[in-house]
Amino acid sequence: MNPLTWYDAPVRALLGGVFVLLVIASLIGRGLARRPRDGAGRATIENLNARIRAWWLMCALVAGALAGGLSGAVLLFGAISFLALREFVTLTPTRRADHEPLFWAFFVFLPLQYWLVGTGWYGMFTILIPVYGFLFLPLRSALNADAQGFLARTARTQWALMVCVYCVSHAPALLTLELPGFDGSRVALLLWLLLVVQLSDVLQYVWGKLAGRRPIVPRLSPNKTVEGFAGGIGSASLIGTLLAPVTPFTHGQAFGIALLVCLLGFAGGLVMSAIKRDAGIKDFGAMIEGHGGVLDRIDSLCFSAPVFFHVVRYFWSP
Repeated sequence: MNPLTWYDAPVRALLGGVFVLLVIASLIGRGLARRPRDGAGRATIENLNARIRAWWLMCALVAGALAGGLSGAVLLFGAISFLALREFVTLTPTRRADHEPLFWAFFVFLPLQYWLVGTGWYGMFTILIPVYGFLFLPLRSALNADAQGFLARTARTQWALMVCVYCVSHAPALLTLELPGFDGSRVALLLWLLLVVQLSDVLQYVWGKLAGRRPIVPRLSPNKTVEGFAGGIGSASLIGTLLAPVTPFTHGQAFGIALLVCLLGFAGGLVMSAIKRDAGIKDFGAMIEGHGGVLDRIDSLCFSAPVFFHVVRYFWSP
């Protein structure tokens, strides 16, 4: 398939909608920046505008990568996984015995996983890391004969590879699905997932700022509120429902699946918050202005992408 043909009408409509949203957000951010504010208010507006600038860059990267079809998507998400994995493993110091297992994680299992996605080898793609990776990495570490903190060190590497590589790789894997009776683009399906999950994050933040009163898990993430949770997930689910025509789902199915991926996205963010609290850090990194690290931006995708992929494959793919 010619990669350029992947930009059919639904894809152009989705990208056009994102462009309009970013223009509106930029105008609002610029208008707020012109108003006099105190120290705290000014910092909030500056953070908002930094987030908007970062969204422009991230959306441009996604659009450009998807112009290359499956190959472009595999390269994009492979790079995202590499950066996220690097952020995760640098949370705690490593010992010399960890270096070779980490080499295998970064330079063998990660590229091999995405190569399997690119070739559409579903059987091996789904078991490479949770079976062979989970068995091989502890063995490779044990051969270095360093038992100090062995279980914790091994579990960290396994968990990092699972979340940052295996789970994220299910996003581009959507482009390999055969969906009989669906005439739309699989790129539109991937964009639908990204849009719903990311909008859920943004809208939870907005609703929390506007109406947030009761923290939902104050000891892990004090900025997440019950009102932000309900408003953000509800709003994003409704948007996913309105975008049902670009998917193989009916409007009722789209609402249920959008609600599912939004809840999973919240779960992913909460789990990552617990990891950051345990490590004593606020963000996984500082690569993305206003957002923190790469893993801070994709934490919701880590949980939602694999479940979404398997739901679609089980119910809509032969």
